[in-house]
Amino acid sequence: MATRHHARMAVVSLLYAYDLGNGNIAEHSDEILEEKKIRNKQKDFALGLFDGVMQNLEACDAAIIKHLKDWDFERLGTIERATLRLATYEILFGELDSAVVINEAVEITKAFGTEQSPKFINGVLDAISKDKEVA
Repeated sequence: MATRHHARMAVVSLLYAYDLGNGNIAEHSDEILEEKKIRNKQKDFALGLFDGVMQNLEACDAAIIKHLKDWDFERLGTIERATLRLATYEILFGELDSAVVINEAVEITKAFGTEQSPKFINGVLDAISKDKEVA
């Protein structure tokens, strides 16, 4: 049975595909989630996250760009960008505690990213979280 962690990993995969130029990935999201055995409540959860990120992509990207230190948004790895977008959406628009969201993003990055990615992801998301608390 899929967990929310599995659902988030699937959403990162969808965002990754979108970022690589597959603009119509949303049309195939049901099939992709089914292939990954993301069903029922977890499927609804995953689709809600994916739709939320896509609807708030500009706001998420702006928050990420604001907190990149000496790094160009376009130079981010595709997995890192997808993970940051999902976690930023959850921090800015979700109901979970930011620490939980950041931990999930770090764990996803450990599975998909490079050795340096978890520390980078943690730093950017921590800054976004702190910025939200001030606002």
